Amino acid sequence: SGGSAEIVKADGGDVNTNIKFVKREEVKSDRPELGTARVVISGGRGVGSSEGFEKIKELANLLNGAVGASRAAVESEWIETSQLVGLTGKWINPALYFTFGISGASQHLAGCINSKNIVAVNTDPEASIFNHSKYGIIADCNEFIAEVIEEIKNMNKRVVQIV
Repeated sequence: SGGSAEIVKADGGDVNTNIKFVKREEVKSDRPELGTARVVISGGRGVGSSEGFEKIKELANLLNGAVGASRAAVESEWIETSQLVGLTGKWINPALYFTFGISGASQHLAGCINSKNIVAVNTDPEASIFNHSKYGIIADCNEFIAEVIEEIKNMNKRVVQIV
């Protein structure tokens, strides 16, 4: 309001009849949505394969978290584009953000920098993700994630036995 711009009404123009709606696909998941999840588990090039992402998904299931990924993992077709965290993907701000095999490129960091607690696992001690993480673990991400999963499963067994 109060501006001096000229308002011009435009007609719809010619309708392109060569365009046809084919279908809409929605991805249904029991996991929380990536953009609003309190816990996000992401993988990058260091995960090494789509099989490595099965462990990422397993940990996400155990922690009731969402699954994310770096551009390298998406471009390698190990994970869907909808899971991309970063400048051209989802912007997230979870309470806990685990990164496995993610170096911390600026495009990725732009999408996760508002995370409350970043836990980074990478074999490269010079990886830039460590400059932005609360906890940094220098280890093979596939071996480490397997150990974390096993510990959580054992902890759940102990809790069930006590109750």
